[in-house]
Amino acid sequence: MHDCKQQDPFTLEIVKDTLLSIGDEMFHTLARTSMSPIIYEVLDFACGLTDHKGQLLTQGNGVAGFIGTLSYMVKDVLSRYSAKGNINQGDIFIINDPYGGGGTHLSDVGLVMPIFHEGELIGFSANKAHWTEVGGKDVGSFTNDSTDIYQEGLQFPCIKIVDSGKVNEPLVEMIKSNVRFPDLSIGDMWAQIAALKIGEKRFNELYDKYSKETVAATVELLLDQGEKMARKSIMNLPNGVYTASNYIDGDGLGNGPFPIQVKVTITDDQFICDFRGSHPQVPGPVNGSYTTLVTDVRTVFLAITNPSQDVNDGVFRPLEVITDKGSIFSAERPAPVSNYWESGSSGGDLVWQALAPILPTRLTAGHFLSVCSVTLAGKHPDTEDDFLIVEPSVGGWGAGIGQDGARGQFCIGDGETYNIPVEVAEARYGVMVDSYRLRCDGKGAGEYIGGSGVIRSYRAMTDGQMATVTYGRHLYAPWGVDGGEEGSSNEFAVIKNNGEVDGPYGVYARYPLNKGDVLELRTGTGGGYGNPFKRDVSKVQQDVKNGYFSIIDAKEKFGVLLNPETLELVGETKERLRVREAGEQ
Repeated sequence: MHDCKQQDPFTLEIVKDTLLSIGDEMFHTLARTSMSPIIYEVLDFACGLTDHKGQLLTQGNGVAGFIGTLSYMVKDVLSRYSAKGNINQGDIFIINDPYGGGGTHLSDVGLVMPIFHEGELIGFSANKAHWTEVGGKDVGSFTNDSTDIYQEGLQFPCIKIVDSGKVNEPLVEMIKSNVRFPDLSIGDMWAQIAALKIGEKRFNELYDKYSKETVAATVELLLDQGEKMARKSIMNLPNGVYTASNYIDGDGLGNGPFPIQVKVTITDDQFICDFRGSHPQVPGPVNGSYTTLVTDVRTVFLAITNPSQDVNDGVFRPLEVITDKGSIFSAERPAPVSNYWESGSSGGDLVWQALAPILPTRLTAGHFLSVCSVTLAGKHPDTEDDFLIVEPSVGGWGAGIGQDGARGQFCIGDGETYNIPVEVAEARYGVMVDSYRLRCDGKGAGEYIGGSGVIRSYRAMTDGQMATVTYGRHLYAPWGVDGGEEGSSNEFAVIKNNGEVDGPYGVYARYPLNKGDVLELRTGTGGGYGNPFKRDVSKVQQDVKNGYFSIIDAKEKFGVLLNPETLELVGETKERLRVREAGEQ
């Protein structure tokens, strides 16, 4: 134990901020050196440092769904190798085990590097990134109709890819032989290693400049401050037990929907989320790991307690997440997990749903929730080379007190990620982007309206393309709050080159597309907040002008009568007037 009080507080703050900057530098290193658009454009990865015990100190994050996975990865390395004395300088461990060690699905490959200073283990540099390919039965390696983990790709059970500085060449060659785009996968691996080495170098520089004692005191301060801030925020929350229940649509194999539930208990110093009683693990790949559930709950927990808080393990000390083993939230081998985000995000959403009514200044109505993943593969029309699109989709967020919902944003699990730009997609892949626009479907009415989803249309430029689309929250729309209307569900359709329309669907594996066929992807509008009859008339007029709602919607949903030509106010319905009168009394 190091006494922070004996250290110069200004120095401790400088060291703390330097630690945080290391995570950011690792993040930018990986983004700039990677080979795959899903990393350098979408930013589907995370980087960070832990102490020698595996406690997360700093994390440079693109994907909110990776909050907390890095420390689990490091702790898996410690549990497997520490007792044997087999953690050496120059080692790098590779791990994508979905059932432990910070696992999500096999495509998210983690690397962990121990950091030594003067022969002593002082911490770990770690990252996790989505590889374009890890093998498996389908191109892109994650699908929506797998029935066990063995169909989903290569599994790396926390083994050394580099041993005391020597690369495990046979393992690298095995990876090359089992993935469809080896240049991308191996290139991304080296980018991850470059980021790890930046973390190692900067952490050692910190020790050289400020001493072991000062850095150790800073680590303790960092974690303790995170805990104190979290507990202080919890003290300001209303104590009680809050519940929510909902459904996960299905598993891609025709089973479902699957009921899920949570009981949230808030005390003066604890925040407990109990998911016991939710559906057992299922035959299809919407199962998630316990780590995934914890990560998604952590995301909502941060939103509730302190959204601007830098992430470290101290922040989450008051949080406890409980679920049944072998459940859809804590699947066990060999359950398929390709689309793990459908269960993980739904778990976080349950906590959100349970607490939104009592925390109106922190939590909005429901959003489109699903990653809404698209995997599209085929031949490029100019080069005839194979191409592969792997990307998430943006959609609509729910409204909150005093604000309309955000339009065209990524779901909570994706966080600060991005679409592949239209220009890049059309140049690199065998598609034309016919349209990318807001989906104004008249849903999510409220005193504050839900944000619009989007419509993105890919036109196939060659025959023989295959699209695997996983749009969860297809059957159950985003929920409204305090009288707000539900939003709309996620869906997609295919408009054939002969004009025939097939769909809408929520989930489809390997839909065949030929030249001229259009894959039209439609994400949901978020839920509304408050009684629609309370929405200001000027805002309803603007909504109709913007195309979010129609003239008929203005009358039926908001009780506002508008002139079809000028959109000037003609009058208000009796229902709206009654609501206004009741509010004035």
